[in-house]
Amino acid sequence: MKTKSSAKKRFKLTGTGKIKRKHAFKSHILTKKSKKRKLALTHDGLVSKADTKNIKLTLRLK
Repeated sequence: MKTKSSAKKRFKLTGTGKIKRKHAFKSHILTKKSKKRKLALTHDGLVSKADTKNIKLTLRLK
């Protein structure tokens, strides 16, 4: 079974098995957002526990 192309572009697996993701709302209309907010959106986040199972299925990890 093939991996979902959309998922492999958006998610990466960490060394401990967690799933890394990018934050939304950082692509355009940045003038009204504060410097602090834009900096926070720059850093990667982790996928919540509730969504982990579905994302692992789309990445064909389980």
